Amino acid sequence: MGKNKRVNDSTIKAPALEQLYSRHSSKWRRFAADVLPMHVAEMDFEIAQPISTLITRMVGESDLGYLGPVPEVAEAFESFAQERWNWKIDPSQLKLATDVGLATVEYLRANLRSGERVIVNSPVYSGFYEWLKELGVEPLDVALLHTDAGWRLDLAGIESAYQAGHLHLLLCNPHNPVGRAFDRDELTALAALSNRYGATVISDEIHAPLTFAEFVPYLSCGDAATETGVVITSSSKSWNLAGLKAAFLLTQSETMAAKVARLPPALHWRTSILGAFAMAEAYNAGVEWLDATVKTLDANRKHLAAELERLLPEVAYELPEAGYLAWLDLRGTTLTAARILEEAKVSLVPGPDMGGETYAGFARLNFGTSPEIITHGLERIAKLSR
Repeated sequence: MGKNKRVNDSTIKAPALEQLYSRHSSKWRRFAADVLPMHVAEMDFEIAQPISTLITRMVGESDLGYLGPVPEVAEAFESFAQERWNWKIDPSQLKLATDVGLATVEYLRANLRSGERVIVNSPVYSGFYEWLKELGVEPLDVALLHTDAGWRLDLAGIESAYQAGHLHLLLCNPHNPVGRAFDRDELTALAALSNRYGATVISDEIHAPLTFAEFVPYLSCGDAATETGVVITSSSKSWNLAGLKAAFLLTQSETMAAKVARLPPALHWRTSILGAFAMAEAYNAGVEWLDATVKTLDANRKHLAAELERLLPEVAYELPEAGYLAWLDLRGTTLTAARILEEAKVSLVPGPDMGGETYAGFARLNFGTSPEIITHGLERIAKLSR
């Protein structure tokens, strides 16, 4: 059996809350010590032992110089993608970058036409809006459709945007915050549409390894996808390594590789040496930890549903197909993320951060922690008058 096959039936545990408060990341320092942070997309679990061992060894050997060639990343991801998703990549077209945000910004800076807007699908990760603001580019929202079958891309709306000359789509796959893992038929239709208009799909696939249903990489959806797509991803979400600063861009056609070649070479050199080698180690030796984490998150998303039904039955929630983020519909209550923070001392991401006032009645909650902490947060919220 291949080294990336799902063979581990164990789960993973988060440290006690008092231990988590001693951490140095933004999650634990942004708010006062009486606030329970459930906002930022960062899990509470300890990192995989092979990655910890690698970092410790490199630090112990003073191996902290400038980043040179790292073929290990492409080799490791090639094996991981083949065995995890049956996806054959072209490792020669993988290019390192500091993080997914910077890679996206620099790709757009190098390829966007003057006056062009970038299509996004709200409600969507707030970083997309920040990245476009950095570029002075206005987003063009083609909101997701919420149907009886769940969340779907508005392909007709995307076609209208393409017809208007806006030919870059920033896709979140799997989607943050609604947790949708887009299926092959939907992505293949998007690829055909994009190819027809000469558009580009920038597919942010950072949550891909944490998928409970089938994950479909955009670039695995045929020739139209490879002619129109660039995947930007990292091990940072799935292995909890955001602070190590390493990501990559991946293409599978000469057309798209030529567009990535326009990016500044410094993008590679600004990537962390620890992050790059930790990323290779994650794809090579972190699969057992990943499987345990996916199993834990699967249990957590169901625990959250049960606890919401018990404590906050007015709050609507659909089980996500991927990741550790819950999109909570608070419209049946008097609750808002601001009120929850002020009165219950629980930090959530306000819905408007994900696409404007249309989402004022929503909030995003991170359940990448222990069941006890999930329950504790909900019990705080449930004490508020609704």
